[in-house]
This record gives sequence, structure tokens and C-alpha cells, in this order.
Amino acid sequence: MESIALWQGLTLCGIVSWIFISSCLNVTQKLRTLIQPWVSHHVISETLISLQIQKYQHGFLDALFSGLSCVVSVPFYTAFLPFLFWSGHGKLARQMTLLMAFCDYSGNCIKDVVSAPRPSSPPVKRVTATKDEEEHALEYGLPSSHTLNTICLSGYLLHYVLSYSQNQDASLKFAGLAIVCLIVFLTGLGRIYLGMHSVIDIIAGLAIGFAILAFWLSVHDYVDSFIVSGQNVTTFWAFLSFLLLFAYPTPELPTPSFEFHSAFTGVAFGIVAGVQQTYHQFHHEAVPHIFTPQLTILAFIGRVLVGLPTILIVKYCSKALAKWILPVVSNTLGIPIKSTGYIPMLNGSVTGKESEKIKQSGYAMKLLFFSSQDTFDVDTGIRFLQYSGLAWSVVDLVPSIFSYLRL
Repeated sequence: MESIALWQGLTLCGIVSWIFISSCLNVTQKLRTLIQPWVSHHVISETLISLQIQKYQHGFLDALFSGLSCVVSVPFYTAFLPFLFWSGHGKLARQMTLLMAFCDYSGNCIKDVVSAPRPSSPPVKRVTATKDEEEHALEYGLPSSHTLNTICLSGYLLHYVLSYSQNQDASLKFAGLAIVCLIVFLTGLGRIYLGMHSVIDIIAGLAIGFAILAFWLSVHDYVDSFIVSGQNVTTFWAFLSFLLLFAYPTPELPTPSFEFHSAFTGVAFGIVAGVQQTYHQFHHEAVPHIFTPQLTILAFIGRVLVGLPTILIVKYCSKALAKWILPVVSNTLGIPIKSTGYIPMLNGSVTGKESEKIKQSGYAMKLLFFSSQDTFDVDTGIRFLQYSGLAWSVVDLVPSIFSYLRL
């Protein structure tokens, strides 16, 4: 027990120390000064490659690569995860959730540290078929998050399937690896074709993705064991999530990356908190799996029809509750706050650019050297609690309803 508390305390103290050191030494700006010019040079010099690829533009290719970008995006995986939990593959679902949170945080941190541009449009034509793609276009370029996420998640999925099936057939392994490589290749090519990334962004996404996947495959069993049977799990993860919000680097100019990270950090916390409380009831290895007599396809459809409306209601209620509680708590503690979107009454006279600066500038300094002139954007907390509530309902509330309904 003492050793567990010790490493948890050392981990949190290490993050706090990093926040102090990086703020005092201005690490983000120094790294950006070193890396950004080199990356920007490559982005400009690779414009011709992007234009050469876009010479083959066709409506079919537009639809293919736009669809593929949606399928390998974080919102798609987020929507897909509840089905994994409810189908009985709890270990795969929670590992994919935490791996995705790790990828999302790491990739967005690097994006905002480097703050390198995307390919200039024009001359490169940028194809944004969905609102999600339009938001992604507002982020910085290096690394390609789609490429990074695709390598990590498809690679881990392949590892899980081969381990779960315990199939030693070399031809099956080769086929699985070939499919993963094809998806990764098409994803990278598609990002260039759509005008969203340069070659250097794709290469960086590949390199970082391989590094994260290799690291995760070496620690995932330890992480899972800690979540399902560890001590102080929920408390530790709550402090970890809070500190990671403040450890996030300040970009050169505001982007949506921090919003994406804060939302999915909330998802990870909700999953961890819920699984830790209900593992032996709903998420152990002996739960019924889909396509078995204990969980038929009709029963699974019933779970989906009950579960989806429930988690959407919880998301709405969590947001409403957070919008009411956080301002009250902040005012009680004397913390000046603003809202850049969720609570119009707190918006004040802040302009769009100023509100974004409030949202993304100097998180570490505000945490460590708080003064009466600092103003916190309460939207970050609202977003975190909203998605935490949604994720908790996926693994705790909804399975409880399934149990009551005998689904």
C-alpha cells in the first residue's frame, strides 16, 4: 500500500515539477524556435508533391479519402467505444480508450509546441467534407493525428485479435498486418490528397505512432491491472487529469487542440472511474460476449437501443449540472472566471481572439502564480465534466440498466 501511494505521489509531483521548470525556463518557446523553421521549410518545399498528388483529383477519391478520414478520426472511435463495452470486450474497449487518450494528448501537445503550418491553401486545394474536418483544419500540422492514431489503434487492435484468438497461423498474421499497413498507407496518402498535411507531417505521425504503440504494448497489462484492481485509482486519475490540463503547452496562436484534449481526457477519467467501481459486476473476463448464446445479436441491438439515448441524456445533464456548479464553486473560492461559449452571462466584453488567449495562454503560470488579474475559462471544466459523465454512464449506469432489464 505504501509503495503504491509512493509511486502515485512521485508521478504527480513529477508533473508539477515539470510545469514549474517548463514555465520558468520557457521550454515550449525554445523548442519551437529550434524546430518550427525546419518543419515550415519542409512544408513549403513539399507543396509541389501535394500538387502532384492532387492532379489525380476525382469525385470518387474525394469521397474515399474523406470517408476514411472520418472512420479513423477520434470522434468516430469515441462513438464506437460504447459498442465495444456493451459487446463484452471490456478489456479491448478500455485499452483503446486509454491509448486514444494518450495519442490525442501526445499528438496535440507536439502540434502546439511546434506550431508548424499546414500546406498553404491556395495553391493546395483543401477538401473538408465534414464539420469535424473543418475544425481539424484550424489545428497546426505536424504530426498528422490521423496517421498517428491509425497506427496505434489499428496496431493494438491487431495485437488484441491475434492474442485473443490465440491463432498461430502465419498467413493470418500476415493478412492482418497487410490490412493494417494498407489502412495506414491510405490514411497518410489521403491526408496529403485532401490538402490537410505535408509529407513531413505524415512521416512524423508514423514515427511518433510507432513509438507510442511500442511503448503501450510494453505497459498495457500493467495499466489494465492498476485500473481494475489498484488502490486510489479514481483519486489518482482525477489529480492526473487536472494536472495534465495545466501541463498542456501554449500554442503560438489559439487552436481547437486543447478543447479536443480536455474532452477526451474527461472520457478517459469517466471510463477509469466507472470501470474501477464496477469491474467485478460488468467488466470482468467472464461477461457474455456478442455472438454467443448468452449475448445474441438481438440482445445486443436491444442494448444499443437502450444505451445510446441514456448516455446522450447523461451528457446533456452533466453539461447542465457543470454549468451550474462550477461558477458557484469558483465564486465561493474567489476565482475570477469567464466563459467563451457555454455561459453567455460570463462572456463579458471579451472578444473572440481575447477569449481564445484566455483559454490557451499561460495555464501553468495561472496554476502556480495565481493573481486577482487572472481569469480562468470555465468552459474547460464544463467540457471535462460533461464527457466524464458521458463515459461513466457507458461503463456504470448503462450496464446497471442492462442488468435490470436482463439484456
